[in-house]
Amino acid sequence: MRKLFTALVLVALLSTAAAPVFADTVYVVQPGDTLFKISLRFNVSMPAIMAANGITNPNLIFAGQRLVIPGAGSSTGNTGTSGGGQRYTVQRGDTLSLISVRFGVSMQAIMAANGITNPNFIFAGQVLTIPGAGSGSTPAPATPPPATVTPAPSGGATYVVLRGDTLWGIARKFGVSQQAIMAANGITNPNRILAGQTLVIPGVSGGTPVPTATATPPPGATATPSPTVTAPPTTPGSWELGGQVSDFSVPDKMKYAGMTWVKRQIRWAPGLTASADQITEAHTKGFKILLSVLGNPGDIVNGANFDAYATYVGELARLGADGIEVWNEMNIDREWPAGQINPATYVDLLRRAYNAIKAKNASTLVISGAPAPTGAEGGFGLDHVWNDDRYVKGMAAAGAANYMDCIGVHYNEGILSPTLSAGDPRNPSDFYSRYYPAMVSLYYNAFGGAKKLCFTELGYLSPEGYGTLPVAFGWAGDTSVAEQAQWLGEAANLSKNGGLVRLMIVFNVDFKDYGADPQAGYAIIRPGGACPACDSLRQVTGGR
Repeated sequence: MRKLFTALVLVALLSTAAAPVFADTVYVVQPGDTLFKISLRFNVSMPAIMAANGITNPNLIFAGQRLVIPGAGSSTGNTGTSGGGQRYTVQRGDTLSLISVRFGVSMQAIMAANGITNPNFIFAGQVLTIPGAGSGSTPAPATPPPATVTPAPSGGATYVVLRGDTLWGIARKFGVSQQAIMAANGITNPNRILAGQTLVIPGVSGGTPVPTATATPPPGATATPSPTVTAPPTTPGSWELGGQVSDFSVPDKMKYAGMTWVKRQIRWAPGLTASADQITEAHTKGFKILLSVLGNPGDIVNGANFDAYATYVGELARLGADGIEVWNEMNIDREWPAGQINPATYVDLLRRAYNAIKAKNASTLVISGAPAPTGAEGGFGLDHVWNDDRYVKGMAAAGAANYMDCIGVHYNEGILSPTLSAGDPRNPSDFYSRYYPAMVSLYYNAFGGAKKLCFTELGYLSPEGYGTLPVAFGWAGDTSVAEQAQWLGEAANLSKNGGLVRLMIVFNVDFKDYGADPQAGYAIIRPGGACPACDSLRQVTGGR
């Protein structure tokens, strides 16, 4: 749920340095392209492409259309540069660390050559200048070879690392400790493995790895692993739309908008018995149901009751829950014990929950808890809050991709169209959570493209019809209901056609509270019962 905390504590990051300037190029739109995808491919903002081509509606482009891409230069392949370097197009699963190793050029040099201030902010399709890498340099293949397990000459087997693999996950596959694999391969940093790298797996005779739970957990995980589920995870399906509700009072309007999911939040506590009431109601009204299950931070101090929580969500899956979000905004001390905020500890809870859910219902979609979008750690300290960019990278390093079907994301701070990547008037204007494209890039690339995104909250706040917003939410004071409707429609279009999003839950449908945390201002059902956003969403979905 939208938190007052995140509105109070957003702090500044470093500004972005100027990027290299390249000549224009012309691109022919392909079937399935969107302006958002093209902007990512060329690392050029959507407004810049729109301005260069006289486009007023970013949704109206068509296959065969020729677009001028300002400042993009050559858009395909890796070509030499006049400065003695080379151009490289970032592939899905790439990290700046991996690229630096591939070309034998330091990360710092690549960052300096491309005006990058945050090494984690690169994305598929971005064109990088690789300084000092001549035109004859050959990077590693963009697509790693298929996974193979073969006998190793020194005893054991070898395994070829795939994109999205973690050392923790590989250790779990083979039932070998992470430390043993590190020792056998001379690895000193467990987070530094590369797609295509061949690892010796000691004590394994070859063949197909069998999932097991005897591997050593990552640092910060405190509990004994539970038996691992052998049922296959839910296969991410096509894009779907839903809405978070308070009293579920307007199912017909939700269907009109094209929503097939309803989200409800449950406050778990030790001893609570799972109920089918909300599941039955959703199914009776013709919706799949996503249950966001969180608890009191005091009930999980030092990892207490992790198994009790896992048992509870497992029962919800058995009762027919279509999706479960495991906890909520666990990077802030409103939702996780102060002094114990640690993504590795959360991944231990996620693992237990995933195993329990899949044991009861393999088709239930498991979504990782969405962190609060915030940059407040500098002001409050890591005992109380972790920036969400740091937190999601920590989740990835701890192996979270092995225990989820989808990455949970919250985006509810926007005051601009989601098609824009710049221009927010707030300070700092370049903070990533200001912009939909930056949030998508951050979360998707944190996991190397291994999982799609599930926006379990995506909303725009408007005071229209309610009155002045509380001071902490004053940043949204000029947002109209018409803008809310337009932007939700644009966000739905981008998430549906961008290929990176599995589920978009609108926050929210019908909340009524307009107090210190003005959740009614996010609601698409406005005072009087009108729903302009239902119309804009229907244009994307076609309704039901």
